[in-house]
Formats: sequence, structure tokens, C-alpha cells
Amino acid sequence: MEKIKCLIIGSGPAGYTAAIYASRANLTPVLYEGVLPGGQLLSTTEIENFPGYPEGISGSQMMEDLKNQALRFGTDVRFGVVTKVEFKQNHNLVVIDGEKELEAAVVIIATGASAKYLGLADEAKYAGMGVSACATCDGFFYRKKTVAVVGGGDTACEDALYLSRLCKKVYLLVRKDYLRASKIMQDRVLNNENIEVLFKQEVTGLFGENGVEGATILKNRGGEEEQFPLAIDGLFLAIGHNPNSKLFADYVETDEQGYIKTVNGTPVTNVPGVFAAGDVADPRYRQAITAAASGCKAAIEAERYLVENGDK
Repeated sequence: MEKIKCLIIGSGPAGYTAAIYASRANLTPVLYEGVLPGGQLLSTTEIENFPGYPEGISGSQMMEDLKNQALRFGTDVRFGVVTKVEFKQNHNLVVIDGEKELEAAVVIIATGASAKYLGLADEAKYAGMGVSACATCDGFFYRKKTVAVVGGGDTACEDALYLSRLCKKVYLLVRKDYLRASKIMQDRVLNNENIEVLFKQEVTGLFGENGVEGATILKNRGGEEEQFPLAIDGLFLAIGHNPNSKLFADYVETDEQGYIKTVNGTPVTNVPGVFAAGDVADPRYRQAITAAASGCKAAIEAERYLVENGDK
């Protein structure tokens, strides 16, 4: 069994930032990239709100830059998927690809979260070409255009309000006949002249030549269903995220949605020596910059833990 000092699980902004800090602290970190090396940002065509890139940068290039920076300081970046864990203080067992066993003194979980999608084949077809699950990431590219947001909760309302300041027209498509959002968010949306709420309507398909040009909408009126095309330039999904935490749920505490609980805004979990960073522990912000910041915190806490326990 291979014994390592610091194991980082995940290769998004949180994982790579943790690796940079852990490497510079001489923790000789090993990072496993997981099923999607680079994380959610690989589906973002251009990022313009991350400090240091005044001209913008593609998600794939940013993740390559972060990876190279981690490699520069000595991070051992490996391709592989964690398939089993058994967390015990200072003796954390981790299995890679169902066969390779590791024992890590500290573990940083940075496995991120996956946006919920409707399950339509067209979502994959138009990924990066008019379909997005992050309004604050991609809204800028739809300035003065017409878009639709799918969802009826606070996130959907927040996204619709954000987009209303950029876009010519925003449709909020709500499957039910009411909004689930808080009263104040409902009032803001319903009183916004740039937002039109369409109740009891859902997307069944998308169409367009070189990107989304419209959506096929199924409307339920008085028990009768009616289908019609809705001209839009972009579709934003705001129906929630699934944190990639199931593998660790037997050991680390999670909330009702599955997000890993941490202590007082730190990356510290209920398991000594196990830390959580990025979207897997963040149901609120879910931004590359906040994920990177939490990765920094996780590495610093990991170093302190090792020093306090005489492992460094």
C-alpha cells in the first residue's frame, strides 16, 4: 500500500489551488483528477470574471494553466477515479479505480458539484452553444439577446434578475403554477418589466442551426397540453446542483442536499484530517474564484493539522 502525506481528490479550481499551496508547503501532494479532469469549467467557453485574465480565457485553458502551476511546484497529478474511502484519523484509506490502495495522512475533497439538467438529448447537443447552468458565468455573452431560465426557486429567480440587467428579454419557465422562491424574490421577479414568467410550461426540446435559436415548450392549460416554439438565444438551467459527495457520506457530515458540512466557514469537516473545498461544500456561491479560495484554505488547514500532529 502506498503511503502519502496529502491526497487531493478532484481537479477543478479548488483542487488545483489546494495543490499549489500544498506543494509550496512541502506536503508533496498527490492529486487524482477524477472522471472530469478540470471540472465544470471545461463546459464554459469563455471566462471573463476571474482576476488576472483581462481579455478573458477559455475554461479549458484556465484549468490547463492551474494544472501546470501545480506541476511546477511538484504536485504529483494522476489520472484516476476514487472508488472507495475509509476515513480514520491519520490513516485514511483510499482506493483508486477499484484496485490501487493508498493511505493518506490528510485528504482534501474537491470533487465539485454537477448541475442538474432536464435530461433532454438537445442539452448535450447545444452544450456551450446556448445551454448553460451558470447565469453569472455565461450571462455576459447574451447581452441584448433573449433568453429563458428554467426553474421556480430562489436560484432561478436570482438568475432571471441577473440576466434581466443584461438581456433584452428574459422568460422564466416554471413547471408548476407557482414560484417556490422566497416572497421577496417573487416580488422582484414579478415586478421586473424585463422578465416574463410562464407558469405550467416546460422545455421539451431545443432547435437551431449553429446554436440555440429557440425552445419547444409544452404548456398545460386546464388539463389540456399545447406545444409551441419559443424564440430564444440561450437557455439557462436553474433547477439545482448535485454535490459529488456520495462516496464520502458514510464518514463526513452532509446537509440535506448532500453538500459537505464544514466548521464555521473553514474547510474543516467533522473528520480530523479530512477537509472539503469548492462546490462540494458550497451550495451558495459556486464560482471558480470562491472555489480557488477555499482550496487555498484547505491546504493551509491541512498543513497546520500535520504540524500539530507531528506528521510534518
